[in-house]
Amino acid sequence: MKKSSILLGLAAGYTAVQGVWMAQQLLGRDVAAEIHTNHNTTPPTALRQRAVTQRPRYDIIHTIEQGIERITYRPHRPRFHTPLVLQHGMWHGAWCWRPWQELWAEWGWESHAHSLPGHGQSPTQRPIRTCTLDYYLSFLRQEVARQYEKPVLIGHSMGGALIQWYLKYVGDDLPAAVLAAPWVSHSMLGDGLLPLIQRDPTLLPRMMLDWSATPFVRSPARAAQCFLHNPHQALLTPAELYQQLGPESALVLFQHNPPFWSPPGKGQTPLLWLAGQEDTLLPATAERQSAAHYGAEYHPIPSAGHNLMLEPSYEETAVLIHRWLAERVR
Repeated sequence: MKKSSILLGLAAGYTAVQGVWMAQQLLGRDVAAEIHTNHNTTPPTALRQRAVTQRPRYDIIHTIEQGIERITYRPHRPRFHTPLVLQHGMWHGAWCWRPWQELWAEWGWESHAHSLPGHGQSPTQRPIRTCTLDYYLSFLRQEVARQYEKPVLIGHSMGGALIQWYLKYVGDDLPAAVLAAPWVSHSMLGDGLLPLIQRDPTLLPRMMLDWSATPFVRSPARAAQCFLHNPHQALLTPAELYQQLGPESALVLFQHNPPFWSPPGKGQTPLLWLAGQEDTLLPATAERQSAAHYGAEYHPIPSAGHNLMLEPSYEETAVLIHRWLAERVR
């Protein structure tokens, strides 16, 4: 009895210390200042890589420049003047957009996918455990600023949360934005993380060991459970998907909650909100309510999990996005 009491006391003490550390990282942050700070610590003279792949109707330009990986699909005969900037979610990188980028390039869209520091082939610039949403948003803001005109933002999962943060803290002046299986509007703990913890009671203790969210995707089977409704017909097998995933901060999940976050209301930017009906990470009810909060046009994607761009229905979803954008941007 005495030994178990000691262990419980140690666990409670460790949890308290970790909670204090998280609060120190997130409370009192000047989000606006952080977003407008250049956090890119890679020297401009760092090794640059550039590869161009020519296809019959478009070119693929893959670069790593000043620590940021970018994959651009540029059609030979563009139909639309407005570029697309694609923001990936947790654990992912620019690679995850390939199926949609190929289709959109065929249909005349120029698209730009980038990998945040420590994701894809972008080298880590600060310890992943200390990365926050405002830190990531500072890089997304720079990617938007690189474009020749205001782009359409398309974000997946955490990338959808970053779009919400962009509209609140940077500017609600985009031609349009598409949120694909995005984080909910108000609370990731209440509407997203809590059901997962209930299904996997070891998840929270695992994350709090070093504030890494990697335990979410700690095996191919776990990755498939999180992201794919139909892993046997998806564009990547569970093993292939698992090999592509990288580490991730757990702080970002806690930051998208009160008191660290409160969503803006309906704004000026037209929003398309897509949700997989079989998403195990984000309940459809919470997604629909979040879309309504923003006044977004909501579309559930049948028989699809969280990674809409990798499911068997990826082409139908890409067509939906293409048609919706074609009616709103030039």
